Amino acid sequence: VPLQAYGGGSVQAGGSLRLSCAASSRTFNDYSMGWFCQAPGKEREFVAAVSWSGSTLFADSVKGRVTISKDKAKNTVYLQMNSLRPEDTAVYYCAVTKVVFSHLANAEQYDYWGQGTQVTVSS
Repeated sequence: VPLQAYGGGSVQAGGSLRLSCAASSRTFNDYSMGWFCQAPGKEREFVAAVSWSGSTLFADSVKGRVTISKDKAKNTVYLQMNSLRPEDTAVYYCAVTKVVFSHLANAEQYDYWGQGTQVTVSS
């Protein structure tokens, strides 16, 4: 299941970035998609997810700053990140799963992963 994540970059604190994850139409329709981040020396952490039906889930650390949306025409999921902080600096990965909604924050439940895109936030 190929996943193509892109949109990372370098921004100053308070800035915004939109990450994108493109998938095939079958993957887009059949799977839920999540975003995770991993900073150097840290474990991979859950950021946000959108279920195949469109329900969303967010980590407490990003609530109010991050939105996740699906574009069916482009088979793409977007992660809009606003009010970025230096502690948001990490490699961001998209992944897909068919697990139930209540488990979407668990990285071990995901089946396929994209290659990651770097987000760097400077103070």
